Amino acid sequence: MNGEAVLQVLLIMDIVGMFCLAVFYLARRRMSWHQYLGWGLVAVIFPLLGPFLVIASRPGQWRPKVERLPARRRPSPASR
Repeated sequence: MNGEAVLQVLLIMDIVGMFCLAVFYLARRRMSWHQYLGWGLVAVIFPLLGPFLVIASRPGQWRPKVERLPARRRPSPASR
């Protein structure tokens, strides 16, 4: 593999990684399906700048993590 091919592979890996970062960020926001699709298209259409625009604009509302109640333990058969 020559140097040019290595740089092209690194660029493609960077673009894919940044797109994944933008998608994971959007998944944590509360938005409609159309808004999610629109911001995803921004990240795809502008490969290097799009993910930065998506994260910097902070679309939608932040979806806080839901605290889950601890699971109830079942009594073991030996304790019955």
